[in-house]
Amino acid sequence: MEYVGKYDYIIVGGGSAGCVLANRLTRERKVSVLLLEAGGRDDYIWIHIPVGYLHCIDNPRTDWRYRTEAEAGLQGRTLLYPRGKVLGGSSSINGMIYMRGQASDYDYWAALTDDSSWRWDQVLPLFKKSENHHQGESPFHGAKGEWRVEPQRLSWEILDAFRDAAAQTGIAPTDDFNRGDNEGCAYFDVNQKRGIRWNSAKAFLKPAAQRGNLEIMTGCHVTRLVLVPETNGSNALRCTGVEFSGGGKRWKADCARETILTAGAIGSPHLLEVSGIGAAATLRQAHITPVLELPGVGENLQDHLQMRMVFAVKHVKTLNMMTQSWFGKFKIALQYAAFQSGPMSMAPSQLGAFTRSDPAQARPNLQYHIQPLSLEKFGEALHQFPAFTASVCNLRPSSRGSVHAVSNDSEAAPRIMPNYLSTEADKKVAIDAIALTRRIVGAPALQRYQPEELKPGLHYQNEAQLIEAAGMIGTTIFHPVGTCKMGAGDDAMAVVDSRLRVRGVTGLRVADASIMPNITSGNTNSPTIMIAEKAALMMAEDWKIAKI
Repeated sequence: MEYVGKYDYIIVGGGSAGCVLANRLTRERKVSVLLLEAGGRDDYIWIHIPVGYLHCIDNPRTDWRYRTEAEAGLQGRTLLYPRGKVLGGSSSINGMIYMRGQASDYDYWAALTDDSSWRWDQVLPLFKKSENHHQGESPFHGAKGEWRVEPQRLSWEILDAFRDAAAQTGIAPTDDFNRGDNEGCAYFDVNQKRGIRWNSAKAFLKPAAQRGNLEIMTGCHVTRLVLVPETNGSNALRCTGVEFSGGGKRWKADCARETILTAGAIGSPHLLEVSGIGAAATLRQAHITPVLELPGVGENLQDHLQMRMVFAVKHVKTLNMMTQSWFGKFKIALQYAAFQSGPMSMAPSQLGAFTRSDPAQARPNLQYHIQPLSLEKFGEALHQFPAFTASVCNLRPSSRGSVHAVSNDSEAAPRIMPNYLSTEADKKVAIDAIALTRRIVGAPALQRYQPEELKPGLHYQNEAQLIEAAGMIGTTIFHPVGTCKMGAGDDAMAVVDSRLRVRGVTGLRVADASIMPNITSGNTNSPTIMIAEKAALMMAEDWKIAKI
């Protein structure tokens, strides 16, 4: 085993949170930082062209290509579970939507952790700190940060009609989803810069890489955390570094201050478990020797299940027909080459809406992603007829799943069990969401296009049939969180405290989407950026660093 050296901080995972932390920590020139990323550099052309997500998801160059276990709620289907395996992490392969969630999400975190610093009014300045918003500085947006937010560079007649139909159904237009109340309908803002994907590696890591106190190692898979007994007489452990493999060699790096896990909601709990931290019974089943009992590791998995409803239309342009000929594809490519606009600049979903599945809901609990295209499933060709897709997800599911190691081999993929639609409450929301979508599509604004429901189909009508339909058309929207959740001192299932320190281990934090006690009400990438910002500030306070 070769020795790399000793650093003040070791960051495990070069995704969204890892890139932010590398930037913030290295602002203090007196500290040294090592960033380890199992994937490669973000130099693949399709990362940067927005429509290139089609080439990045399920590609071993950029995606871990996880799969779920067979899901009872989805009629026994297994799902592709994409996670970025490249610098920038999932921000290099995701839908680029800039979304914070709702103010009440963060107020609830504060209540669950007994820590008011997680309230919306306290984290809003952190969102603004990172942000470079196209409209400039305002009470809700920042303009001096690295995280570029722009409007999309195209619109569609069919999407405009859906927006009008939503208004006719009671979902009013909005001009901003990110003021703490995201109710309404509008085109999404996206993390792009002049029609090019703006991932966290460009935004945060590229500037930090110019500093002499940051070392970045790609193609390096961390195999375990180095844990030793604390020397102060307590029963705690101390994390003194990591062991990892890369380039056909085994390596070791030591850490003087802290190791920070930013490997995501799948990678972070998996690394804890293969290092012996977790529920002892679960670890023994995987032939791992337990060193610290933390029963919450890998539990509390939450995700947004989207139901993809497809409608054929007439007399309107959709992407389906634009891509049926080589000439059409050539026009699309030429438009992007000349102006960085058109379909190649598209986020996967352009129009969004937030609303309630029924009037009894205290706040919006549904999110729509509307697309001017349709296909049988991801990775297949578009349909050869004009159509649009209305995907709708339950923002606050009550179903809970898990992520657990299957062996002591750190490179063996963990077992992922989301347990979608496993509660009666989630089934009711799914039924109500399908019914609401049908009402929107039946509104006058869409009737000139003669929409015809293809998926799931109007023959699904009663409660039992609609639950079956939800299981048939339901799929992940790629928002796994919660598997190393933070909590108050009396929460036995909390993995980290409100300062993101792993319980029972000094010198070890988790700072990614896995720490969310409850999933945010919307896309989860930018909340993860905020979590990393907050982690950097807390570490600066703990270590008396002034320049972060």
